[in-house]
Amino acid sequence: MHVVVVESPAKAKTIEKYLGKDYVVLASYGHVRDLPSKDGSVRPDENFAMTYEADPKSAKHLAAIAKEVKNADQLILATDPDREGEAISWHVLQALEEKNAVRNVDVKRVVFNEITKSAVLDAMQHPRGLDMDLINAQQARRALDYLVGFTLSPVLWRKLPGAKSAGRVQSVALRLICDRETEIEAFTAREYWTIEADFRTDKGDTIVSRLTHLGGKKLDKFDLANEKDALAAVDQIAAGKFKIADVATKPAKRNPQPPFTTSTLQQEASRKLGFSAKRTMQVAQRLYEGIDIGGETVGLITYMRTDGVQMANEAIEACRKAIGSNFGDDYVSAEPRVYKTKAKNAQEAHEAVRPTDFFRTPDSLSQYLSDEQRKLYDLIWKRAVASQMESARLERTTIDMADEADAIRFRATGSVVLFPGFLKLYEEGSDDRANGDDDDRRLPKVEAGTAVDATQVKPTQHFTDPPPRYSEASLVKRLEELGIGRPSTYASILSVLQDRGYVVLDKKRFTAEDKGRVVTAFLSAFFERYVQYDFTAQLEELLDDISAGKVSWLNVLQDFWEAFHLAVEDIADLRVSEVLEKLNELLAPHIFPDTGNGKDPRACPSCDDGRLSLKMGRFGAFIGCSNYPECRHTRKLGESANGEGDATDKGPKELGTDPESGLMITLRRGPYGHYVQLGEPEGKEKPKRASLPRGVEPDEMNFDLAVRLLSLPRLVGTHPETGKDILAGLGRYGPYLQHDGVYARLQSYQDALEVGLNHAVTLLAEAKSKGRRGPQVLKEMGPHPDDNEVIKLMDGRYGPYVAHGKIKASLPKDADPDKFTIEQAVTLIADKAAKSGKTKAKPKAKKAPAKKAAAKKSAAKKTTAKKTTKKSTAKSKAAGATDAGTA
Repeated sequence: MHVVVVESPAKAKTIEKYLGKDYVVLASYGHVRDLPSKDGSVRPDENFAMTYEADPKSAKHLAAIAKEVKNADQLILATDPDREGEAISWHVLQALEEKNAVRNVDVKRVVFNEITKSAVLDAMQHPRGLDMDLINAQQARRALDYLVGFTLSPVLWRKLPGAKSAGRVQSVALRLICDRETEIEAFTAREYWTIEADFRTDKGDTIVSRLTHLGGKKLDKFDLANEKDALAAVDQIAAGKFKIADVATKPAKRNPQPPFTTSTLQQEASRKLGFSAKRTMQVAQRLYEGIDIGGETVGLITYMRTDGVQMANEAIEACRKAIGSNFGDDYVSAEPRVYKTKAKNAQEAHEAVRPTDFFRTPDSLSQYLSDEQRKLYDLIWKRAVASQMESARLERTTIDMADEADAIRFRATGSVVLFPGFLKLYEEGSDDRANGDDDDRRLPKVEAGTAVDATQVKPTQHFTDPPPRYSEASLVKRLEELGIGRPSTYASILSVLQDRGYVVLDKKRFTAEDKGRVVTAFLSAFFERYVQYDFTAQLEELLDDISAGKVSWLNVLQDFWEAFHLAVEDIADLRVSEVLEKLNELLAPHIFPDTGNGKDPRACPSCDDGRLSLKMGRFGAFIGCSNYPECRHTRKLGESANGEGDATDKGPKELGTDPESGLMITLRRGPYGHYVQLGEPEGKEKPKRASLPRGVEPDEMNFDLAVRLLSLPRLVGTHPETGKDILAGLGRYGPYLQHDGVYARLQSYQDALEVGLNHAVTLLAEAKSKGRRGPQVLKEMGPHPDDNEVIKLMDGRYGPYVAHGKIKASLPKDADPDKFTIEQAVTLIADKAAKSGKTKAKPKAKKAPAKKAAAKKSAAKKTTAKKTTKKSTAKSKAAGATDAGTA
């Protein structure tokens, strides 16, 4: 018997159908072991020895694999064809060896780039051993990430209370977003003018053109700097007589883009489909692992984590046949197109992301795919097919109009598509496409020397724009250009930055939050080398060298660690006040902007001689006065000096009149966030309110949604077994169902508004069953840094939560329990403790026997007077010491 191990159950199910009854295909469910989230998992003093552990879920999967392997003749490790896949195979083998499950078992490694029957069967005929260079490259990456995270994050917690964590690549990506925000704040718009004119030919055609020369001089962008300059130019144009000075027609070609890499797939899916990087990879994973097509499960695309742009020769040949069949031979490129990777740190030579069968058109598969799968497959298929199509042939035309003295010139440009080529199928999207691109304008046939009349002259005012904020697509593109991180990790990096509250994605653009800017300023001030773009890119190149067998992974770790831990030690004795003063300096343009009124932006508005400064509280940063506690002036970090925030800070925003009560519904902002309110308070009776659900921004709130939120909790229906009401609502812990004392969590606020009776009954039954068995320990996350008591991740009646002593804190609704880190747990517990006023419960003292207890009680009474006297004396001494210290 042969046992085959892959990562996912979907992949296992597909492959098992191809291999037959002599093969058992099992899933590892991703990584089976990882570095525990606690100190000592990587030990630099022991030549970077690493301790790996399997969590309870992974241990269960490993046990199932071990059980089958003990009765097998051969173990085939068939995980993904990259470093992560190689590492998973190695970890599986290591775990099985520890269980003595692979004695006398032949172990082989196979790889395939697509999950089709031919590719899988071919791979089985060409097994190999494990590639330790790839494994060591992955181990080095994981060790680096661990060392940075577990060394730098505690520094952040001590020096910047409220900060969450720092990561090797995450911090550099955050710096990109913060630097862009700084550029935008420092930007000063500059005025300039352009002039367009409509010229009429003798045949009645109109040519729209732009002024390029004035006074015999070619105009630069800012030569017409204001309205006065523009109107003066208009007067000169009005006095002139114009003719066609020159007509130039040139042939041009546009070539197709190569097939997708991971990065370009994420960028284009963001531009054209509105998918996040994370969503793109989830949908692509499903297309790769297999879809049921008429009773046969087959992978529709090749492996989607790749830096390669090349396709296999047989794939190119199949693609060209599909082009000829679908579009005609004229659309097949004269020669096969061969693309080469341009990325700085392209990983192992994998194929580009392409369809596994080019004759499976998107239309032919639409009935088998979900809407998202169909859209993404359509994008991948078109891009790959277009890459082998003929170039588009165009004719570009330029017409110049000039006055008699040739002192004033206008130019019109346009193009005509003579043969569409690949454009018939696909055209790449673009971020921040420039406005006013006239290349696609079609121009009339004219001859040089023909007189034309300027029928309309239009001066237009413009202002220069600040650099645009990064979209997901443009940020991924920039990270790849700089050689930072791996394309396969970009999705998780962007998610972490949002989960930490360092950035927000608003209108598809990343904006740095104040918390993120404070962290970036801190790292730039005290760990500048480690957030430099070049340094991070060079480290990626070293990881590539490890995978190629050019350098030792241990040497790379040693060189990094020697410098890094010294940098951490250098700031160990730095006082928080010194850190804050440095941050005041770096963030001054943002937190103390000059308002232009001649006043010191750091002068406290509430007292005579106080200075405003950045201060850190347990909930993060804020601005406070240096004369605290005498002066208690504070403001939020995001507010301007006059205390202005968003529109709802200035007062309620009216949304509309409630049709039932006739009362006004308003959007307001309170100390705990935004909410909607029905009417105004009447006496002691409070008006009905509803907090904005997670994921709903204030500017997205409309009247209809407000009415529906205020209607909660709503009656879903009557339970068929008990005859009692089922209610759906939004509570402190999110959306819920309630029936007869049983509560069930809902996934989103939309569920609370829309869930039906049948689904509600099912969810309540599941919740009731879960409630009977009590909370379950999902995993032990590691010791708390304050007391070394283990933090546990639990699954309870209302969902997952972390527990430390008597403190229990629910995980955020959008958090993934499998990826929740100990750093996040520590922060969550601290926030919960601060809100509830709790600290970790002390162990209960054992009760003394009755006689001993009475004796203790009597002794306690006798010592009370002595203690009171001592306390009074101590208070007097302390007061004297305080006075002396103040003096």
